[in-house]
Amino acid sequence: MLTDSQHLVLWLNEGNPGVRRFFKSVQGQSNSHFEKETNEEFPNSDHFFGLVNVSFGNTCYCNSVIQALYFCRPFRERVLSYKSQLKKANAQKENLLFCLADLFHNISTQKKRVGTIAPKKFVGRLKKENDLFDNYMQQDAHEFLNYLLNTVADILLEEKRHDKRNVSGMQKSSAKQTADSGNTGGTTFVSGKNVQPGQNAQSQKERADRTWVHDVFQGTLTNETRCLNCETP
Repeated sequence: MLTDSQHLVLWLNEGNPGVRRFFKSVQGQSNSHFEKETNEEFPNSDHFFGLVNVSFGNTCYCNSVIQALYFCRPFRERVLSYKSQLKKANAQKENLLFCLADLFHNISTQKKRVGTIAPKKFVGRLKKENDLFDNYMQQDAHEFLNYLLNTVADILLEEKRHDKRNVSGMQKSSAKQTADSGNTGGTTFVSGKNVQPGQNAQSQKERADRTWVHDVFQGTLTNETRCLNCETP
């Protein structure tokens, strides 16, 4: 009589050739065969690294979200660009985004295309910043995804505000020059259009509160109800 695991292997071997190849690769077959298949089917720039749990407890929820975000190309490119900018500025920041950027950089610069990495630095920072994750319990992946994206956006917004404060002197000087020129009217011209001061301030605030996290993931949810018979809204 077959056990449940034997049933699973039999089902994989008989009806799912694509899954079967992956199943074999993780059942003791060397990475060379799997790496050969990835070289044939995927761009050479892609790396396929699993994230492993090492003395962190049940961090599968964290690993799966990080791997999904890594293969979201627009997000990955922005994170790696953030890492590059910090390197050029010779800046070291101990926050969750920096640790994520460091992890993405480690994956993307590996000599091998297939392997495993333990995200020690990232998980350590995560546990330090939020008590909810400072344990060995499994957590909800969707809640962690929301937390991570919100945290990254908050970090980027704070950095934008910090940069704005650093150039506040230049802005004050520019405002003084505008006042000295006698331009005190109630209408501001933006891109050739007449915009009321309140509208201009609102649009500037919306742009100021927007980050590349919003550009990648933010959207508009629409809901339309149609008649089942005539299909009219």
